[in-house]
Amino acid sequence: MPNVREAGRPARRCATLVAALLLALVPFGAGAPGTAAARAAPAADAAWTASAVPAPTGALPVGVRTAHLRDTSRRDPWNPDRYRELALSLWYPALPSRAPRASYVTARESALILRFHRVEGVPADLLARFRVHARTAPPPLPAPARGLPLVLLSPGFALPRSSLTGLAEELASRGYAVAAVDHAYEAPAISHPDGRVTGCLACRRHPEGARVAATRAADLRFVRERLLRSPGAVGLPRLDPSRVAVVGHSMGGAAAFEALRTDAGFAAAANLDGTVHTGGRSPVNRPFLLLGAGEHGRPGADPTWQRAWRDLSGPRRWLSVRGAGHLSFTDYARLLERTGTAGEEVTLGAADAGRVTRELVVAFLDERLRRYGPRLDTAARQDPEVVTHGR
Repeated sequence: MPNVREAGRPARRCATLVAALLLALVPFGAGAPGTAAARAAPAADAAWTASAVPAPTGALPVGVRTAHLRDTSRRDPWNPDRYRELALSLWYPALPSRAPRASYVTARESALILRFHRVEGVPADLLARFRVHARTAPPPLPAPARGLPLVLLSPGFALPRSSLTGLAEELASRGYAVAAVDHAYEAPAISHPDGRVTGCLACRRHPEGARVAATRAADLRFVRERLLRSPGAVGLPRLDPSRVAVVGHSMGGAAAFEALRTDAGFAAAANLDGTVHTGGRSPVNRPFLLLGAGEHGRPGADPTWQRAWRDLSGPRRWLSVRGAGHLSFTDYARLLERTGTAGEEVTLGAADAGRVTRELVVAFLDERLRRYGPRLDTAARQDPEVVTHGR
């Protein structure tokens, strides 16, 4: 992964860690002679249709669709010959369905992700063999008159939107509409309706983090406006324009802060272990969650979080998770655990890290978008791994 100045040492480790986790998924006998894959014991084909993420715990069935939006008011900063284009995965409460479970990524995306991380000797469609729990494009469950709250998800730089699938499914199973955004030319593989699959053009340019965060904040504003204007056009149920939040990992967390800082249309936001690249020009008077691990979880270790904390004039929380690493807030932690290369500082099991992430994010959104009461503090107290800072 390029050394984009966006998350310090955790970001620079991402390429090695992601490559390691992908190699750990090598199926039986797929590697070249003498490789670990070739020496691996045979496994059943059924193992490769298993889900890459844990089952959501909410009561509602989940559906997923894809959508593509084109913002003709902006040229793409990484490819000025084209307008800004955004690929979305849309997760939503669905009617019961026998539609097939969706794939984690497409076969073409899998091939490009593997190539990007220089993983060789494995089937090109390796990541496409995994299934998620959501069904493919079933009818949405009718929304209440007020409409559903909407959560936008922004992944880390050079990570695909699929890396936040587990969180997306969890939120949808609990009654949220969710849009995971692939920001154009900032991920290894983004499919488009005309058959193009674009790569991470921005990765070659080593952009400043503040520029990427500002570009993404504009993306998120555009996505929010388009989805609220015509949710039915993309297969979503009715949405509530007063209850829209952003949750992002790594660079996506920086974008979440910038989106909340610059756009009153977002009601709340959360940053999952991401350096904050902007701020100081105006206070953020709406709810914001800083949820971190390692460098971003300890007060004093990341000055950008301290600056962001001072910029937060509304309801704010700063939590860290003991034993978690930078990728612990994504689906990749579950896969990475097989390799034993997650880093010495990562001692929390992937299942626990994923559970804690989902519980805290859901509690934060339930509290701030649904007014369910002080859910976040209660959830934090119930998990011994969670530490509260900055109170």
